[in-house]
Amino acid sequence: MKSPLAWLVVWCTLSLVGGRREVYDDDMRLRIVDISHRYQADMPEWESEGGIGQFLWQVSSMKNGSMANASLMKLPTHTGTHVDAPGHFYDHYFYASFDVDSLDLHVLNGPALLIDVPRHSNITAQVMKSLNIPRGVNRVLFRTLNTDRRLMYQKECDLSYVGFTVDGAQWLVDNTDIKLVGVDYLSVAAYDHLVGSHLVFLKDRLIVSYLFHSHLVGQIYRHGNLILSTCQTELLKEIIPVEALKLDDIPAGLYTVHCLPPRLSGAEGSPIRCILIE
Repeated sequence: MKSPLAWLVVWCTLSLVGGRREVYDDDMRLRIVDISHRYQADMPEWESEGGIGQFLWQVSSMKNGSMANASLMKLPTHTGTHVDAPGHFYDHYFYASFDVDSLDLHVLNGPALLIDVPRHSNITAQVMKSLNIPRGVNRVLFRTLNTDRRLMYQKECDLSYVGFTVDGAQWLVDNTDIKLVGVDYLSVAAYDHLVGSHLVFLKDRLIVSYLFHSHLVGQIYRHGNLILSTCQTELLKEIIPVEALKLDDIPAGLYTVHCLPPRLSGAEGSPIRCILIE
């Protein structure tokens, strides 16, 4: 039987090791909820049955005589909670440096609405209309059947997940002021609408950025068959998809969201840490 001192040592050790939390509310004036999934070998990987597998390798060890512990990390950029940059589905913008480092931090940080989506279908135009999201809301986190089914806790990628259809994505672009779209599985787009829905979201972001960074005010630019003037920029959307958010056991409502990706030059996507503040 362990002595009281031994139990105290065990308790202190467990407190240090088990310090991983989902909610930080030590300060009564501020409650922080981590809505990022923890990276581990059995989390789902896109179109894989076996999860992401090993992603950390220890390259130096103090136990083996090194002066410090150090690890090598390797994983796909669209793994776990992550963000899509415009170059993900537009090849010419991939090579034009519309990468993670180009994303607007104002869009990734600010007031956000967490909303429950009807559980019977993908996020279609009809579903979007039924949600009655008011104008002026710039960031929305869509909680769907994916959360109820705990898909992000299953090793095998489940392609029956809920996501945006093309008409749902287009309805959002045409009828709301949303700039950040947060979803609760690996893709913002339903699997049968994978390319089309991404193109709808990322296309408008490209147009806004192209005009915003131009110093030739009043000039006319061509994007495909669409002709736009810089004076029209306020009519366009700058939409950033944030995918695989952890939205379990959080009441729907208005929060402040903070999402920060690493500054990965040339990357079309990246893991991202997201928190909600009540």
